[in-house]
Parts: sequence; structure tokens; C-alpha cells
Amino acid sequence: MHVRITHIDGKLPNLALMKLARWHRDRGDQIHFSHRVLPDMFEPTFDRVYASAIFASSTPKVEQLKTIWPSAIVGGTYNLANNTSIEQALGSSRELPVDYSIYPTFQPSLGFTQRGCRLKCGFCVVPKKEGKAWSTNSIADIWRGDPYPRHLHLLDNDFFGQPREQWQARIEEIKAGGFKICLTQGINVRMIDDEVAQALQAIPSYDDTFKHQRITTAWDNIGDEKVFFRGIELLLKHGFIPARIFVYMLIGYDHRETWERLMYRLYKMNDLDLRPYPMIYNNQRHRRLPLGNLNQHIEKRTLGDFQTWVIHRCYRNGEPFEAFRHNARREGRLIPQEIML
Repeated sequence: MHVRITHIDGKLPNLALMKLARWHRDRGDQIHFSHRVLPDMFEPTFDRVYASAIFASSTPKVEQLKTIWPSAIVGGTYNLANNTSIEQALGSSRELPVDYSIYPTFQPSLGFTQRGCRLKCGFCVVPKKEGKAWSTNSIADIWRGDPYPRHLHLLDNDFFGQPREQWQARIEEIKAGGFKICLTQGINVRMIDDEVAQALQAIPSYDDTFKHQRITTAWDNIGDEKVFFRGIELLLKHGFIPARIFVYMLIGYDHRETWERLMYRLYKMNDLDLRPYPMIYNNQRHRRLPLGNLNQHIEKRTLGDFQTWVIHRCYRNGEPFEAFRHNARREGRLIPQEIML
């Protein structure tokens, strides 16, 4: 068979596509891997076409691909109505091995020690696709072995949601093996205790480049203020540096959202020197918000403007939101490398 595997979006290698590649190679099939939706003139006729898309904003690309290959199997979280897993698509109930060769320049290892989540947040697809938290792989299962670096991207959505004896075992494996860890999806700071904070401090946590130390969490709902900062205080108590705590800040999901509420969350985190990163819900970059009680002339500003203003840390440099120019990047103001996703 000639098989096309298409990586539509996402910065990291796609684990599901790596499993597909391995499954077909083991059967002697010819793999054509591409980041392009449109075929080039040298591509053969394919017996099967797969693709994966993470973000809803990629839906037009998925539709374009389906126009070319109507029978293509497209998975991923871009479409919440599609819960088909790779194992289901291939008719397998077991955990499938992966093929890193489709990403030849990628050196770290990546995988899950757990799947699912304890919570059921309305904006999150994980509980719908995976259910409650459960353990999967050990660190030894995920690492590719020598000569690859001991750098692990753990894709877990709720690392500490798995049984306590399981995450404790993973922490010990990380420490004993001398691994550097990137907890890509972050940790749920609302549900940590002293033992969790101490365990996090005991392992080297980095950003996705493995150059800068970082722990990632989220403050998605203004109503979680007390429990969010209780967790942050636990991290600080156990020695975390505030500037190395990276906080995803969901914006555009709450129908009661106003500019006043967004600014409140932003500056509450700034008071502790945390590093917020606004995440726009459902590709609403051009959405405008009511002011609330905020006395600023920002009625025409959008969520996309806010995201860029915060990423550039203009609120730290004294540049008012109403004076911010969205095209500043073209004028030489670049996003600092250490805070890029």
C-alpha cells in the first residue's frame, strides 16, 4: 500500500501519526509524510490517507484535504464530534509503538504516563475523548534510549491525577534516570498539595526547548482565584521562582468576560511576577469585549490585540493597552525566545 500521513498543525511531533507510520511500515507499506495539505506533482496515488488536526482553526485545511481525498481518515481535537482514536481506526486495542523517523530532526522523546483528567471543564476535550485519569506508560517506556538525550516531553493532561503510587513511581524514575522534563500540558495547580509541590521541585522541569527552566499551569476562570493562588503559594513555598511559573490564561470562553475582568487576572498574576500567556478560545482573535468598569479607551481592541500585548510583555514595560500597536512586531519588537510556545 501507498499511505499518505499528513501533519496539519501543532509544533511538536504528532504521536498518533507516529503510531500510524509504525503500524504501516511493519506491514511493508510505503509511507509518504507531509506537512502540506495539497499534494505535489511527484506524489503517487494513495491507497489510504491519514491526517491529524489539533486546532479548530485548522478546519478549512481539513476540508481542503477531504476535497482532494474524500475517504481520508482525519483525527485530532479540531472536531469534538469525532472521538475516533488511532487504535480504533486500525482495529487494535493495544498501545501501539511509534516511528520517530517521520520527524528526523527531532531528538527528545515524547509520550504519556497517564491519560484522561479528573475534571470536566467545558472548554476541554480531554474528558470527552479519554474519560477519567488513568496510568499508561513508565518513563522507560517513553525514552528512546541511547544515543538520544534524556529529554522527555510528557504530554499528560493530568500527571498528578493518576493514582498517587503511580505518579510517585514516575517521579522516582525521572530522578534516578537524570531526565529533563517538559510537562507540555502543564499541571493543575488548583489540586496540588505539599507532597505534589515538593515532588515537582525535585525534578528538572523545562520549556519545550529544554533551555529554560519552567513549570506550566493555568488560570482559566476568574472564579478560581482563591484556589489558584493557594496552589501558587504552595509552589513558592517549595522554592519555585515566580518568573519561571508560566500560566496559560484562557480568554474568550466565559460569556461574562469583560476587559475589566481580563485586566484583573493579568495584574493579579503580575503582582507575583508570574508569566501569563493568553490562550484565545475557539479562534476568536477578532472578538471585542465590553469594558466593564474599566476606564480605558479600548472599545475597539480585540482578544488578538490583548494576546500580543501580553506576550510582548508591554504591560510590564509601561505601554498602555490603548496605545499598543498590533503591528509592532513588524517594527522590530520580537517575542522573547524564552516565552515562545
